[in-house]
Amino acid sequence: MRGGIRPAHRPNPRFYAKPGPGRACAGTWSAPKVGPGPSRIGKLPDRFTDPDAMTSRRFLQLDVFSPYPGAGNPLAVVLDAEGLDEAAMQAIARWTRLPETTFVFAPEAPGSSYRLRMFSPQKEVPFAGHPSVGTAHAVLEEAVAAPVDGVLVQDGIAGTLPLQVDGTGAARTIAIRTPRASVAEVAQPDDPRLQAALADWSLGALPPARMAGGRSWWVVELRDEATLRALRPDWDAIAALAESTDSMGVFAYARSTGESWDLAVRAFVGNGRRFEDAASGAANAVLAAWLDSRDALPGAGRRYVVSQGREVGHDARLSLHIDANGDVWSGGQVQTVIRGTLDW
Repeated sequence: MRGGIRPAHRPNPRFYAKPGPGRACAGTWSAPKVGPGPSRIGKLPDRFTDPDAMTSRRFLQLDVFSPYPGAGNPLAVVLDAEGLDEAAMQAIARWTRLPETTFVFAPEAPGSSYRLRMFSPQKEVPFAGHPSVGTAHAVLEEAVAAPVDGVLVQDGIAGTLPLQVDGTGAARTIAIRTPRASVAEVAQPDDPRLQAALADWSLGALPPARMAGGRSWWVVELRDEATLRALRPDWDAIAALAESTDSMGVFAYARSTGESWDLAVRAFVGNGRRFEDAASGAANAVLAAWLDSRDALPGAGRRYVVSQGREVGHDARLSLHIDANGDVWSGGQVQTVIRGTLDW
């Protein structure tokens, strides 16, 4: 067709028939009127309109709390993050569509190894366990910082927090000393706020409790591991509980026997998005603080292993340790899945 566009198929004459008087044809198209008002998008940053303004930054995608790729919780890490403002970091986190994306900067706080900021697709996150552990792995892999006496120190919104590095290579484990958690309240299963969320749950020996520690969680013990794994959460009830108590939702747990782990856990997030988390470093830490407060720690020597994520297609392992000062260390192995550059 000279001077035009060749149609990809023969048009249906019913839709392209000539209109009658005063009628518009269903198959015609008119260009929208463009007024003088401002663009809906606004002015694009220079880095999107000038190729020379784009910066290549080292980028890793990791699997955290994972003995092998695909078992843990995914994380994106952007190294060389200098020059990215908050809007750009939020845009990148929204684009990766992972639970969190972290950004690594040069250290500022005295004694720290690096500074980081972490974002979910919706907002900046003050602290979370799996982004902290994963970022430390990325920093080591890319030789951004080296541990001193086996310790890295991250600087973030939650302050400076140490990470213990043990071993090398695929066997390396990293654990972060989590912010101190406290018991906000202890409740009973017939508490009106809990009844709907815990309906038909066969509970264990310890009462439900709401823990405060960076993020607030209801920790609820189930009778046994089989009961825990068979749970079908009522998401509307969990969301209502999370909203009414300003918490993340319900962190359910059960003791295990005859397994290589001591506890099985499930994290039902009802605050904002509703989902079951694959591996929760911070939530496991507040659970450890609760169990310690009740002299009910599993395992031996104030150390134990957690299984999480099987119900959502993962198979994470987390190691918890409560030291002599009562601080909780949450950690595990990390796998590098993707290594490359991000142009942004």
